[in-house]
Amino acid sequence: MEGKSSNYGAKSIQVLEGLEPVRKRPGMYIGGTSLEGLHHLIWELVNNSIDEALAGYCTDINIKLLPDNVVEVIDNGRGIPVDTHPQTKKSTLETVMTVLHAGGKFGGDGYKVSGGLHGVGASVVNALSEWTKVEVKRQGKIWTQEYERGKPQFKVKSIGDTKDTGTKTIFKADSEIFPEIKYSWNKILDYIRQQAYLTKGVKVVVEDLREVLAPEDEYKAKRHGFYFDGGIISFVKFLNRGKNVKNIVPVYIEKEVDDVQVEISLQYTDGFKEHLFSFANNIYTVEGGMHTTGFKMSLTRTLNDYAKKNNLIKEKEGSFTSDDLREGLTAVVSVKLKNPQFEGQTKSKLGNNEVRGIVSQITSEGLAEYLENNPQDAKAIVEKCLLTVRARIAARAAKDAVLRKGALEGMTLPGKLADCTSRDAAKSELYIVEGDSAGGSAKQGRDRMFQAILPLRGKLVNVEKTSLDKVVKSDTLKPIIIALGTGIGETFDISRLRYGKVIIMADADVDGSHIRTLLLTFFYRYFEELITQGHIYIAQPPLYQLKKGKDIRYVYTDEEKDRVLPEMIESGSKSKKSKGADGNIVLETDDSQKVGGVNIQRYKGLGEMNPEQLWNTTMNPEFRLMYQVRIEDAQEADRIFDILMGSDVEPRRRFIQTHAKSVKNLDV
Repeated sequence: MEGKSSNYGAKSIQVLEGLEPVRKRPGMYIGGTSLEGLHHLIWELVNNSIDEALAGYCTDINIKLLPDNVVEVIDNGRGIPVDTHPQTKKSTLETVMTVLHAGGKFGGDGYKVSGGLHGVGASVVNALSEWTKVEVKRQGKIWTQEYERGKPQFKVKSIGDTKDTGTKTIFKADSEIFPEIKYSWNKILDYIRQQAYLTKGVKVVVEDLREVLAPEDEYKAKRHGFYFDGGIISFVKFLNRGKNVKNIVPVYIEKEVDDVQVEISLQYTDGFKEHLFSFANNIYTVEGGMHTTGFKMSLTRTLNDYAKKNNLIKEKEGSFTSDDLREGLTAVVSVKLKNPQFEGQTKSKLGNNEVRGIVSQITSEGLAEYLENNPQDAKAIVEKCLLTVRARIAARAAKDAVLRKGALEGMTLPGKLADCTSRDAAKSELYIVEGDSAGGSAKQGRDRMFQAILPLRGKLVNVEKTSLDKVVKSDTLKPIIIALGTGIGETFDISRLRYGKVIIMADADVDGSHIRTLLLTFFYRYFEELITQGHIYIAQPPLYQLKKGKDIRYVYTDEEKDRVLPEMIESGSKSKKSKGADGNIVLETDDSQKVGGVNIQRYKGLGEMNPEQLWNTTMNPEFRLMYQVRIEDAQEADRIFDILMGSDVEPRRRFIQTHAKSVKNLDV
């Protein structure tokens, strides 16, 4: 192909060091041995195929999940070189698969840009797999080699002829390394979709064949394909699906300066949250970096210049701040460069200083041109940002009023808060409790040394439909904001958090679920860092008390009740029981509250428990059960919150219809 590097051979592969450290310290290479690290094995092989696509040599990628936790990744790229490597004196294929830091991404002429994990991807996957098999189509032949825990089982050999090119890697992750091996279909689809958006013109097909044990089971297979000509414009539209957008035509900027390729697309919605996704060589830079810094600088400067030039912003409103322009912004910033410098082994932040100026320059020029050529969309964007400015001014006034009111009352904390004695935030807990009755039990049953109780009173507002100034005036949410101590909005500072654990404790019924959802929406929209740093929890009160004489047990699910109940009946019970036709025990109920001599109490609410019971079951750190709230996928979490709590009724109706049958323990 003209203009593309065709000198991809043994000399393109440079060897830096051996492979053995990977099995000893896998966390250094894939971030850990959790399910996140497990999926990273797939990402590494997919990234190698994407690199071939970026270089212009690959158009098709196929990922298969096979029975027995086997994964297969195939591409139609050039195929890993197989000739003898000048340094190792072994086949280059064996070198790539068995030597750490052996790859075509260290300054050789194999790739102009590349993702992957510093070129260690294939060898790390091999090292952390029980077995691996590679087939390479190259130079008219099919070459293969197999490995066990990273060690070759035979020399690279030819097993046939072919006119095609490409690489097929099959591996089985090692159970000695990964405590749980369970691949998530949705997680894989999300990652592959992202890569397909960032790589225009490549077709990626994902197949789930884990249930296909024989040809007649083929109907059980799941398949999903991705192909996007629109690239990141399609990505932005996908992120904003179902939302009210301000600029109908997304901004799209593409330019290359000094061997740095920059692609940017952005669109504003009527929401309150920013969605900025940044990538360097197709690697998702979660923490941003120099490319996002350059983008934000120019976005602020260019929109301010346009608004003032066209008299769209009043003098009393001042200028847009960077925060003003982030509300409702959906943007994708993608850069591709020769020698990316990432902070951390897993590449969460881009550190190349030169990229900041290049992205800033390209953003300024491209955005200014878009605003001039699309005056209606430009006006809609500016008006959206002006709403944010006015809300910021109103919110600041409201927050000042809240603080002044607290000072006038001689207190900085809300009066209904029963605070704890400890001032050590790491050891302190704040229980946000639904209702006065439960709040009273919680206050009496708690350990005053480290547990604070804040009862909720009044109706919770849905922050998805509410601006910040109304949030800080809310009689229900304002006490939470003050009690947390972090501030909110532009004054938020997590170092001032007064409690290491913030625990939502609500009834196990529909109303309790609604309250939990409203509070989680509140924390997600305005205190997301509390979630990402693991401070938010959901208390899990028991559903039942099972009592037989002095034997009292609390169970938290119907499944647990069904398991524990027969044990209690069997323990010296003389209650009636008989064998059913299927051999299972049939329990005869003496009355609605008693089964086989066991009294069953179904708790409808926290208020039904006395202080001692609430402490023993729900608040005692030694016995309690709590869920830590995490955001495994912020993009999906945001979409679900938007559907369930947003103003658009139709997506919510479809969601409820789709998922209604999967709801358990629904109290009507």
